Amino acid sequence: MSFDYQSKREYMADINLTPLVDVVFVLLIIFMVTAPLMTQGVDVELPQTRTVKNLPMDTSHVVLSVKKDGSVFLDEYEVPQDRLEQDLKRLVTTAGKSLYLRADKQTPYGEVVRVMGEIKAAGIEKIGVVAEEDKKKSK
Repeated sequence: MSFDYQSKREYMADINLTPLVDVVFVLLIIFMVTAPLMTQGVDVELPQTRTVKNLPMDTSHVVLSVKKDGSVFLDEYEVPQDRLEQDLKRLVTTAGKSLYLRADKQTPYGEVVRVMGEIKAAGIEKIGVVAEEDKKKSK
């Protein structure tokens, strides 16, 4: 009885895809869990009012946030004051999107007016103002 040692020394040409599929599924789960956490936007303390509508969940809008220190953000990206008008034209006017303004309630009035002037200079006529619902139920 003789063994054929040559057949045992041949290389296997098949690729085992099971570990690759496992890694891809783990990365997919991590992405699905962390993606909603990254889209929260800029943290501002909004003013409160009695009547509030929710922001639309579609992607056809841009949120302009003004923090109490005067820094301005388009969605979650900070924008220098000298580039605000051109970025608004590019992201809102030419793309045909809606604009929503979120300003911290402690932001000086002058800063909000300056930002609204930049919005007007960019050719945007309609904007939505974001607020929180008043927690106190007034009767």
